[in-house]
Amino acid sequence: MHISFLLHNAYGIGGTIRTTFTLAGTLAEHHDVEIVSVFRHRDAPTLGAPDGVRMRHLVDLRRTSPGYDGDAADHARAASVFPRGDSRHRQYSRLTDTRIAAHLGALEADVVVGTRPGLNIHISRQARRGPVRVGQEHLTLDSHGYRLRREISHRYGLLDAVTTVTEADACDYRRRLRLPGVRIEAIPNSVPAPSGAPADGDAPWIVAAGRLHRVKRYDMLIRAFAEVAAVRPGWGLRIYGAGDASGNEQQALRGLVDGLGLRERVLLMGSVHPMEKEWPRGSIAAVTSARESFGMTIVEAMRCGVPVVATDCPHGPAEIIDDGTDGRLVPVGDTGAFTEALLALIDDDALRHRMGRAALASSARFDPAPIAERHERLFTELAAARGARGRSRSAVRTALHRSRGSVLDGAYALRYKAARVIRKGKAL
Repeated sequence: MHISFLLHNAYGIGGTIRTTFTLAGTLAEHHDVEIVSVFRHRDAPTLGAPDGVRMRHLVDLRRTSPGYDGDAADHARAASVFPRGDSRHRQYSRLTDTRIAAHLGALEADVVVGTRPGLNIHISRQARRGPVRVGQEHLTLDSHGYRLRREISHRYGLLDAVTTVTEADACDYRRRLRLPGVRIEAIPNSVPAPSGAPADGDAPWIVAAGRLHRVKRYDMLIRAFAEVAAVRPGWGLRIYGAGDASGNEQQALRGLVDGLGLRERVLLMGSVHPMEKEWPRGSIAAVTSARESFGMTIVEAMRCGVPVVATDCPHGPAEIIDDGTDGRLVPVGDTGAFTEALLALIDDDALRHRMGRAALASSARFDPAPIAERHERLFTELAAARGARGRSRSAVRTALHRSRGSVLDGAYALRYKAARVIRKGKAL
């Protein structure tokens, strides 16, 4: 099978890039796999190219490259295909409209896989009829604004399948969107087994990891740990992750740490890659997020034999952690309950060790091989179903959805024109 992934930028750093590389590399053990990156701004992928996978790009943003596209006239014109509701819209242009359309129109693949809503919509609108079309959701339907959810509802009808990373999100897609004929399948992300030994469960450290963002509620974690520190002075907390360009969240967290007198006990470690060497330095992992799309850090910690105390936020944690067996789930925003869960593991060595072993065993289900097999089975079934449907039904379905899309395009064009007129009037 020839499988082609369409990725925003394979040369950066991010969870979608990492999981796509892992899946593509595993599938490449048995199939012909390529990753097509819309943008390229570095000579080599920061995360390293997956073995056996061909890499190519559509728009070259390396200033020293002879193929540099940054000066192209169409690069300065706003995209008309990539949806405005996708947070990456400003990076797309008429140039990407043209390049992606040319790529998808000529693509000789059995399966084409999009990795974000904007690219899934490109595939829905521009891919030739031959390949099976799969759109991946790496976040959640709820995390998208109204404008993008509306586009998804109108445009995803020409996809063969949408995959989500949790069953909860798959249920949202099935319940809230009318996508007849589109298969909605939940397939979690995969995490490779770490190369080093698992945690021994005796190090007096709690470990957390993820970008320094308000949604991660590290302020709650620090306050919960302050209660722990008051009664268990031998324990410490390490938080790994980088802040945004403004540095506001990092500054706020440092101020909170200092204000609570925890400078020697709570360490903001910055961004570390890979994290697999850091998890075993702790005996408990902590996740205090208000929401998660999946919970990669939970799986990463468990794969290192570290039990996780996590908030039971929508999407993710409850589908990974078996509460009381390989970790703990506590109500979102409940600092006291989080403190109690941490202390329960700190005070009971046998419980902590038992949960660590259980976490290591249960996390094996997220190994890349079985996850890739689930994708492979989905692709095979979709190809067979497409062959059984026949071309005539597919052509009718395509015509109906494209007609519906044309109406949507016209409505959006009028809306944006009216908005420009209003802004112009206010300026006068």
